[in-house]
Amino acid sequence: MKNIIQNINKAFDHRIRLGIMSVLMVNESVDFNTMKEFLGATDGNLASHIKALEADAFISVEKQFIGKKPNTKYSITPIGKKAFQDHINALEKLLSQK
Repeated sequence: MKNIIQNINKAFDHRIRLGIMSVLMVNESVDFNTMKEFLGATDGNLASHIKALEADAFISVEKQFIGKKPNTKYSITPIGKKAFQDHINALEKLLSQK
């Protein structure tokens, strides 16, 4: 029997990372506070998972100021989009096994 889970990406094992990638697949960009609200995550938890996805080049980070307030926005990279789509395809294949 072939290894049907070989294309499941460990980078997306955690529910917060799965959520981040899912949100970014359907939104051009999302700021930190909106992402935090979507996922119900704490600041520190979300920041650590974002850092890991950024290190893998799956997401990009844009920091700017709006007025005098800092604003950080995230978007998915082409590498991230492909890796996440491959991950979803592998999950769908796994679910279709009999």
